[in-house]
Amino acid sequence: FRTPVTPAEQAVAAVFAEVLGVERVGLDDDFFELGGNSLLATQVASRLGAALGAKVPVRALFENTTVESLAGAVESQRGDDRRPLEAVERPARIPLSLAQQRMWFLNRFDTESSAYNVPIAIRLTGDLDVDALQAAVGDVVARHESLRTFYPEAEDGPVQVIVPAAQAVPDLTPVDVPETDIVAAVQELAATSFDVTTAVPLSARLFRVREFDYVLAFVVHHISADGSSMGPLTRDLMTAYVARSQGDAPAWEPLSVQYADFAIWQREVLGDEDDPESLAAKQVEYWKQALAGLPDQLDLPSDRPRPAVQSFRGGRVDFTVEAELHRRLADLGRRTNTTMFMVLHTALAVFLARMSSSDDIAIGTPMAGRGERELDDLIGMFVNTLVFRTHVDSDASFTELLGRTREADLGAFANADVPFERLVEVLNPARSTARHPLFQVGLSFQNLAQAALELPGLTISGLDTDMEISQFDLHLIVTDRYSDDGTPTGITGYFTYATDLFDESTVAEFAARFIRVLDAVVDDPALPVGDLPLLDTVETARVLEAWNDTVHPTAS
Repeated sequence: FRTPVTPAEQAVAAVFAEVLGVERVGLDDDFFELGGNSLLATQVASRLGAALGAKVPVRALFENTTVESLAGAVESQRGDDRRPLEAVERPARIPLSLAQQRMWFLNRFDTESSAYNVPIAIRLTGDLDVDALQAAVGDVVARHESLRTFYPEAEDGPVQVIVPAAQAVPDLTPVDVPETDIVAAVQELAATSFDVTTAVPLSARLFRVREFDYVLAFVVHHISADGSSMGPLTRDLMTAYVARSQGDAPAWEPLSVQYADFAIWQREVLGDEDDPESLAAKQVEYWKQALAGLPDQLDLPSDRPRPAVQSFRGGRVDFTVEAELHRRLADLGRRTNTTMFMVLHTALAVFLARMSSSDDIAIGTPMAGRGERELDDLIGMFVNTLVFRTHVDSDASFTELLGRTREADLGAFANADVPFERLVEVLNPARSTARHPLFQVGLSFQNLAQAALELPGLTISGLDTDMEISQFDLHLIVTDRYSDDGTPTGITGYFTYATDLFDESTVAEFAARFIRVLDAVVDDPALPVGDLPLLDTVETARVLEAWNDTVHPTAS
């Protein structure tokens, strides 16, 4: 173990440790071998830039993966003048963040839709202090302004209006619900309709299943929170409950910034698109070139024609990648200096190209958008969506295509500050109520920190309630798992799909074919992607027999 010595080495080691949750990091430790991935790399680049006053591109981390080499690379990049994120004096009218703006317009378009609700349900078994829980929820709403904000329209557009906590705290008087109806009750709450212009878009219920058995369910509109907000929400709720059950107020450190501070800061950092030297102008120009001529729609073989209006009704098909295949995929990534995200992204692009007979594939991926350390403990809408475009040359080997994907992904990560919502406005694709703009297939890597749920006198577990919603035609959501020593132990995943288009059996076959692609690329990554087998032996035999069956019945 070699100890980091210089300020730059110490800063790199500290950021690696913080982002990856590792206690001790030395000069020779490698970011990706410690468990880093493409999406966490963007967080490291942002935090390292803030710590050292340097511009640290994501590419630098891929080219200098150890603490020592990255410290040397960033030493030469000093002089970043990006304004730090801090609490500021509020203007009379607080603007929405750019991501919130699209959520606001989507809500105005359809206030009945629950497609952009973020639900969470927790089962509490044991001696629950209901009064302490009610007070704790009040503490959390008071702590996070985003949970007590609504978004009316002013003369020059929507604004944030923050109300006192007492006006926004939901009533947690227990509602009796039998075990047989609890999932339906949570789903009904999760499907709450919000008009974000008139009231705080937050609702909660405490369901009592029987004595000593409760379910606490929350739902908040995406304009006020995202998936990564569930960590701070549960952590703060537990801290407050423990304090309140002992007759105390929670003794937490005050938050250094609130969401309104972020919204103001974001606009300052991006600058004016009319200024060619601004971050916004440079990144918008990148995306104009990267996505020029992108097809409006990817057509996969479906069971039904696309309806005129997307309903967001969805289903889900689960699958598993076994540990041995996971290990071989990780080995392929190491040999090609790519991450598991890049390997799976390339494989998905190949699968989609083969299924759609298109060589121009766009896939959308959500990014946590929490690069600044100050956002770690904040509830709010920070997530941004990147559009990854892949030109799939059927004659290219998987290794070649993976190399090109790596370059395209790094380019996208380096231009991740401009919100997707702004890209839609700038690129102005043909608008349609029938599909998602710019891409119809999503890829999500789940690396949300799982908050350990522990409360005195209570057993706590999550309650999985499938919302039966799909925002895209098809959405691949994966979690890669590793043992304590870093050994791959398998990938769990599922496809959500639009039931307007697909039957469950069709998507189950999609999943099987996707895994077949993964198997094939580790068996022979030099094979042209157009030759990768998609069918199993039974399907292949059936197809060949049908094609070659030239015997036809004749009249006697």
